[in-house]
Amino acid sequence: MQTITEKGEDFMKKTRVINSDISRVIAQMGHFDTIGIGDAGMPVPSDTEKIDLALESGIPSFMQVLENVLSELQVQKVYLAEEIKVQNPEQLAAVKKVVGDIPIEFMPHEQMKKDLSDTKAFIRTGEETPYSNILLESGVVF
Repeated sequence: MQTITEKGEDFMKKTRVINSDISRVIAQMGHFDTIGIGDAGMPVPSDTEKIDLALESGIPSFMQVLENVLSELQVQKVYLAEEIKVQNPEQLAAVKKVVGDIPIEFMPHEQMKKDLSDTKAFIRTGEETPYSNILLESGVVF
């Protein structure tokens, strides 16, 4: 008989997302549900679950968290603030690189803030660059 001390991997997740709150939200998402990831300054509506990962300025980064969530969540579309095109083109280029062929839809930042009320959760990072916020729309794996 194997015990936890002999073979701990039998009792641990094997995917990259080990944060229990993020893993739970992803597991509970259905087709067309959304989850948000964003910078330290994004205002989160009181009725939206906030998963606060921010430790200090820049830690963890927006891109680190985005890449981690994308490793587990099937995404069919992403939403970004229109303002990212001018205010943070470097971050936009990084997002485009990591999402690949997933369609991107742009919206005014004010609309994105309103849409947070409809997300399953918002993951707050330590990012402190403008408009580093994204909504991920879940797809299906079949």
